[in-house]
Amino acid sequence: MSGIETPNSVSLLENMMLIRAYETKNVAEQAAGKSAGTCTSVGQEASSVGVVRALGPDDLILTNHRSAGHLLARGADPGRMFAEVRGKKSGYCKGKSGNLHISVKELGVILTSTIVGGELSLATGVGLSLQMQQSKGIAVCFFGDGAACEGIFHESLNLAAVWNLPILYVCENNQWQAFVHRKETMLTDKLATRAAGYGMASRTVDGNDVEAVFAAAREAAEGIRKTGKPFLLETYTYRTRGHYEPDDQSYVDQAELAQWKAKDPIVLLKKRLLEKKAVTQAEIDAIAARVDQKIESASAFATDSPFPGPEELTTDVYA
Repeated sequence: MSGIETPNSVSLLENMMLIRAYETKNVAEQAAGKSAGTCTSVGQEASSVGVVRALGPDDLILTNHRSAGHLLARGADPGRMFAEVRGKKSGYCKGKSGNLHISVKELGVILTSTIVGGELSLATGVGLSLQMQQSKGIAVCFFGDGAACEGIFHESLNLAAVWNLPILYVCENNQWQAFVHRKETMLTDKLATRAAGYGMASRTVDGNDVEAVFAAAREAAEGIRKTGKPFLLETYTYRTRGHYEPDDQSYVDQAELAQWKAKDPIVLLKKRLLEKKAVTQAEIDAIAARVDQKIESASAFATDSPFPGPEELTTDVYA
């Protein structure tokens, strides 16, 4: 066993609500001209929280342009994230990464790549490094169904399988590849079955059920630690906002969108916990108020933070 205990479901709910509130605030600030454009992961919070909360402190994360959920689930400070987004000195990368390239070394989030499939090309190197160091950690690589249509997806999985690299591949199958629906680019509904071609174990889980995602991710991570072999976990979910902000989603089938919004992961967990009497509506309201206050304080911190000086222009660069 990895020693990762099952978290309280109420804490999973609060984690998802924090991510939703952060991204909603970020979108509003972008619309008001206070922040750069962003790609959200609204609707996918159960995938982010379920997987990341199943990881250990030595595990390393490589993620993509929809990274806010992964960062916040890992414990990133929303104030420093807002500061980074706004180009402020107090941001995690001193304001140099914007929305889409944030890394947080102290939390093991070593890469956010906006190049589709870019994280897949680097995951094998990270996995090999962990293997050579005989580390207890595993590499966790988040990517979408669009990246799974790239050649690097096949190259990465094949090499990881041949070399027995400790990598948990997490495909967040959110049905959309920028402005193109998944059904236009692949004939199969699910992606996990592709792993069999490389002799790799895999599983598809309901990506809108945070408890199911957590259980599947923990089991997969434990298997990787025991065997040293990679695993492909597919979280079957849906991105309910557009590809980037602003985006009117005029290309989206509104009936499909409504169907998936009815499966909202936050709403589903609230309903489950209320039915089980694990939480009261008053307690949920208190969580919402606490989350909102945290996000407002985080935004104020970013607003009050200074921009980096001109001396920072040539620091943290290779050449």
